[in-house]
Amino acid sequence: MADSVVLLSGGLDSTVVLAMALEEGRRPLALSFRYGQRHSRELESAAAVAEHYQVEHRIVDLDLSYLLSSLVREEEEIPSGRSEEEMESSIPSTYVPGRNIILMSVAAALCESIGGGSVHIGANSVDYSGYPDCRADFFQAFEDMLALGTRTGSEGRPISIETPILFLSKAEIVAEGRRLGAPLEKTWSCYRGGGKACGTCDSCLLRLKGFAEAGEEDGLDYEVEG
Repeated sequence: MADSVVLLSGGLDSTVVLAMALEEGRRPLALSFRYGQRHSRELESAAAVAEHYQVEHRIVDLDLSYLLSSLVREEEEIPSGRSEEEMESSIPSTYVPGRNIILMSVAAALCESIGGGSVHIGANSVDYSGYPDCRADFFQAFEDMLALGTRTGSEGRPISIETPILFLSKAEIVAEGRRLGAPLEKTWSCYRGGGKACGTCDSCLLRLKGFAEAGEEDGLDYEVEG
């Protein structure tokens, strides 16, 4: 039986976090969301990663398409070619209001329901892309909230929020994935769907930078490389 929940988007970061949880001896349940994304490519990767590790995988349907974000609204433009300075100085249109709050709440509820003790998320605050819900103080506050607002918390068995790659650079995440033998070639990071990654959105640029700095080959095909 599973003893933890890992939020598995199908991307590089969440895949490495799943591999880290398994190395620690956890028995994770992988949880993905179909929340109105512009494409389902990342969910295909999540399924492939879960199958690779032979872990239970659940996909929860939520409709967040009414929120203002270019990840769920096709009329909103996904930023391309932003510099690191631009990423650090502004919140991009790909920000989905409250997404981590919503997804982590579902993950925590599921974790409590299965008798688990931890929720693992591949958030990263070093290669920062402008998201306020990818910061250490946010996760600490969320964990504190769970201690107050759940049965396990009131019984002195609070669910922990595990963010093992929060302070790693993207290159360090790639290197850790290689050390663990994670199937990085199965992952998808691009904000756009299609047969090839765009190579110009924030997520692609950070991924390309990470693989280059780690001296590793990326298994994805790109329309444009950085």
